[in-house]
Amino acid sequence: MNNNISRHKPLAILAITLLIAGGLAFVESGSKASASAANSEPAANFTRQGDRITIPQHSPLRQRIAVQTVASLDAAHALELPAQVEADPARTINILPPVAGKVLELKVGLGDRVRKGQLLLVMTSGDFAQATADLQKARDALQLAKRILERQRGVQQAGAGAAKDLEQAESAYVQAQAEFDRADTRLKSLSAGGATAAYSGGQRLNLVAPASGSITALAIGAGQAANDPNAVLMTIANMDTVWITAGVPENMLASIKKGQAASIGLPAYPGEQFRGNVAFISDVLQADTRRALVRISVPNTDGKFKPNMFANVSFAVAQASAPVIPPSALLMNNENTTVFVEVVPWTFVRRTIETGNEEDGSVRIQKGLQVGDRVVIKGGVLLND
Repeated sequence: MNNNISRHKPLAILAITLLIAGGLAFVESGSKASASAANSEPAANFTRQGDRITIPQHSPLRQRIAVQTVASLDAAHALELPAQVEADPARTINILPPVAGKVLELKVGLGDRVRKGQLLLVMTSGDFAQATADLQKARDALQLAKRILERQRGVQQAGAGAAKDLEQAESAYVQAQAEFDRADTRLKSLSAGGATAAYSGGQRLNLVAPASGSITALAIGAGQAANDPNAVLMTIANMDTVWITAGVPENMLASIKKGQAASIGLPAYPGEQFRGNVAFISDVLQADTRRALVRISVPNTDGKFKPNMFANVSFAVAQASAPVIPPSALLMNNENTTVFVEVVPWTFVRRTIETGNEEDGSVRIQKGLQVGDRVVIKGGVLLND
């Protein structure tokens, strides 16, 4: 039996040796795996110390964050206001009835374009007939006075007439001439066409256009009585030049000057811009809106502008130099507008700012930043809590 044990002892020792070696190999393998797992853990994207956020050198955020230096902008600010197209009052004429009467014929319609001297309407009037008759009588009396004067002068030259007869003839002629001038002036004041506009015994009066333009208002029709000399029959507006009228708030009124250039846009013509200059600034504010009417004169030879069209007016208003940043740098933090400012390379702090107007892709900063500061303009949301 002892011989058997002695014979199998080397085998037992070999087995124990193999078991020990395997265990050591397993332990070593486990240690390497643990070390490898520890080394594969991701590094932190950023670290925070108080209010400072630092992005480590190997952080992937460095590839996703963009920083830009705050620049300065002193360009003019665009003041935009709603407006409306109006006819130029200096080129607008209201047609009133010169005498009481009745409209017999209406020769134009609303929106028609008329030329100077074109017949607008025909009316009948007793007052006009009276003025025509007065002119005819004055003309006849003047012709008679002239013949008497010439006859008296001939008699006087022949030495057969009295001096007083010549003097009376001369006085009668002067009075007849004055009466004719009065009657002629009266008739011409009643008709834009003068005395030649009367016909059919002086019963009919022709009203003609005093200037070229468009009929923008019509308040009379054929057969209607026109007894009020202050009632407008129609309105003629020359639309070669129009006014764009805007209401400027009183706190912005100091920025607008007469002659100042303005850019105009109309919803009727999207994408088109028109140019004009301020021609009139009201001295009185509108009581209900606290705005002053500002009118811009604009050429309208192509007829694109029509009265009562809506428009938008933009004025270039000078303003002081201020820091500007892209809108992408702005972040909301509760109710505050903030940005991330780089205090040292790749270390940032959040700063609350006050913004102004946005123009040309930049936001003016009223408070919180200075020219030369460096702010995060891309990826700042990744630094948010």
